[in-house]
Amino acid sequence: MQAPCALHFADTHPSIRGTRSAPIVNPAWKKIPALRRSIVIVDDEKSYAELIAQMIADNLDCAVHAFTRPVEALGGLAKISAGVVVTDYSMPQMNGIEFIRRASRVAPDAAFIMISGDDLDPLAHELARLRRLKKRLRKPFGWRPLADAILEVWPGSDIPAFRPDGQPPEQAVTRHPGSVDPLP
Repeated sequence: MQAPCALHFADTHPSIRGTRSAPIVNPAWKKIPALRRSIVIVDDEKSYAELIAQMIADNLDCAVHAFTRPVEALGGLAKISAGVVVTDYSMPQMNGIEFIRRASRVAPDAAFIMISGDDLDPLAHELARLRRLKKRLRKPFGWRPLADAILEVWPGSDIPAFRPDGQPPEQAVTRHPGSVDPLP
């Protein structure tokens, strides 16, 4: 698939006598670099967010952004091209349902996965109204079920691949203010 293109036209400039002259340059096609989308993890349990982010970054060829506070994650989403956002349900600043409602406005093309140690079946009706919520996972789970869920719901054709064994990621996990600290 080709990268998107844009047609750019030069402005016309007035001549000395006040009449408009021809464009300075001819129209040209210029390729716009395709943004590489990433995975965003939002979980208030720092150790769990660190573990999930590191395991996904080690195994999927994709950048991972991890946040421990949903308010900071909302601010970060405005600067990140997110493919999939994985969010916990039970968080102190706002629950996962409210986070998805707000984040869907900031990242309208992202798919969402909700994770929780609680039984969310009583909230099924409310969860069904979240258009961007594509899957739920019950904690605890291993990295592979989460990675499979991410790939299953990834919007578009730029799906990340599994990293070959032994290939280390290069700065795959990005931590932001309100995010998790680097692992030692």
